[in-house]
Amino acid sequence: MAKIKTIGVLTSGGDAPGMNAAIRAVTRAGISQGFKIKGIYRGFDGLVNNEIVDFTTENVSGIIMSGGTILKTARSKEFMTEEGRKKAYDNMVANDIGALVVIGGNGSLTGAMKFAQEYDICCIGLPGTIDNDLYGTDSTIGYDTTLNTIVECVDRIRDTAQSHERIFFIEVMGRDAGFLAQNSAIAAGAEAAIIPEDSTDVDQLARFMERGIRKSKKSCIVIVSESPKCGALYYAERVKNEFPNYDVRVSILGHLQRGGRPTAHDRILASRTGVGAIDAIMQGQRNVMIGVRNNEVVYVPLSEAIRSDKPFDKKLITVLDELSI
Repeated sequence: MAKIKTIGVLTSGGDAPGMNAAIRAVTRAGISQGFKIKGIYRGFDGLVNNEIVDFTTENVSGIIMSGGTILKTARSKEFMTEEGRKKAYDNMVANDIGALVVIGGNGSLTGAMKFAQEYDICCIGLPGTIDNDLYGTDSTIGYDTTLNTIVECVDRIRDTAQSHERIFFIEVMGRDAGFLAQNSAIAAGAEAAIIPEDSTDVDQLARFMERGIRKSKKSCIVIVSESPKCGALYYAERVKNEFPNYDVRVSILGHLQRGGRPTAHDRILASRTGVGAIDAIMQGQRNVMIGVRNNEVVYVPLSEAIRSDKPFDKKLITVLDELSI
């Protein structure tokens, strides 16, 4: 493998609080180790279209506390084609980029792995996604901030739920993973969480209702993982039909979950994994995701990070059940 002199960094897929902290860490750690750093705007789309600029420490000054990503992000249809990836590779060569750091979620790291396999290049992934669904790391960049945002929103909604004695179904992000829904339900004192890892049928919904609305407890909060078929609107409609005596409302938190200043936890995670990416490149690692497990930085093969199901602790379901009586 030729000596790597220049490292490219990009953010891809959905934005996550802490991405800027990760960009800062990759840039400053790379420069401190003698590398040149190139910032690539608009994800893989920017790599295809040669939106590549030199990055210095000044480019990343004062961004650690900012949400979003200064490099912007996009989902690139062109990069999904062989022709698009060839253009991206040619632009890497033209800019003397020997290694690519990709900050993103499952789809972004899948693209990085395919790109690395086709052109035998060094790709290092950083787990940047609010969903916390990447295998091999205890937490992903953005998850903690989003969890805290959801809890703050639920706290506010509960004021209305209690004042009007209403049942609120609150839909949160998470795609195919229920980490956000389950943990925000515990933290916010919700009566139930409906998540992909715990299939919910009519009897379970009735149990939620019965447990939440009893004695002097006349309001109820149910957190629901987003789903095109069985989201919050679906369950609210069922309650209206099956329990017509209750006043039901829906709140879909949507993209407000993505924004905001990253928590200290996400800034530290982003900083550690960003430095870890540079360390991995210096050690000759290729095609790995940098994670943190049991407070130790680890290298996880991209194939494992994106294809293995992240374990979900089903004891959390019992915790919520016992605390919501």
